[in-house]
Amino acid sequence: MSSKKKQAPTFEESLAELEALVERMETGEMSLEESLGAFERGISLTRTCEEALRAAEQKVDMLTSRAPDAATEPFDDDT
Repeated sequence: MSSKKKQAPTFEESLAELEALVERMETGEMSLEESLGAFERGISLTRTCEEALRAAEQKVDMLTSRAPDAATEPFDDDT
């Protein structure tokens, strides 16, 4: 019997699962219990994605602070 640890999903995997979950919930065909379970999973996936984005932002900040001539601009999300 192998004792492999399950790897945490990547940002992309978490986001894809979250998108699929939202699509399922939007159909309106889930029971209340299924919807609550899906909502709970969605919250967990959202937190995972937010943590990954925060870590990426910190890494970018760290890397750009080491390169004084690197110019950065805030991302303007007009979607």
